Amino acid sequence: MSDLPFILFSLVAACAAIMVITRAVPVHALLYLVVLLLSLAGVFQALGAPFAAMLEIIIYAGAVIVLFVFVVMMLNLGRTDRDRERHWMAPGIWIGPAILACLLLAALCITLRALPPTAGPDTLVPIGPQAVGIMLYGPYVLSVELASFLLLTGLVSAFHIGSNIRGTGTATEEA
Repeated sequence: MSDLPFILFSLVAACAAIMVITRAVPVHALLYLVVLLLSLAGVFQALGAPFAAMLEIIIYAGAVIVLFVFVVMMLNLGRTDRDRERHWMAPGIWIGPAILACLLLAALCITLRALPPTAGPDTLVPIGPQAVGIMLYGPYVLSVELASFLLLTGLVSAFHIGSNIRGTGTATEEA
C-alpha cells in the first residue's frame, strides 16, 4: 500500500511523457510537460525527497515552463485562434488530460493520508536561504551559468527563426 503513490505518480509520468512527444500542437505538449514535471515531483515526494520535489515544482514546472510558453507564444506557430478554440471544445480532447488529472489527484490524496502527524518543534531544523543558495550554487555554479547561457541562446535563436518564418526577418533576407 505504501508503494501505491509511487506507482500512480510513475504511471502518470510515463503517460504524460508519451503525450509530450506525440502531440503536434506545441501548447498541448507544454501542458503535458507540466503534468509530467508535477508527477515527477510526486515521485520525489514518494521516495522521501521533499526538497527535491519542491525544487522540481519551483524551478522546472514553474520557471522553465514559463520560458517555454513565452517562446511558443512569441513564435505563434499553428492555426488561427478561432480554429484552435473550436478544436479545444470537442469533448474527446479532454478525456486524456482528465484521466491524468484524476490519477494525480488520487496519488496526492494517498500521499497526504500517509504523511505522519506533524513533528514537534524540537525535531525540525530550519534551513535558511543562504544555506540553500550555498548548496545549489557552490560547487555547481559553472554548470548553472552554462545552462542559463544555453537557454538564452535558444531564446534568441527561436526569436530569429520565428521572425524569418513570419516574413519579418532581418535585412539579410531583403538583399
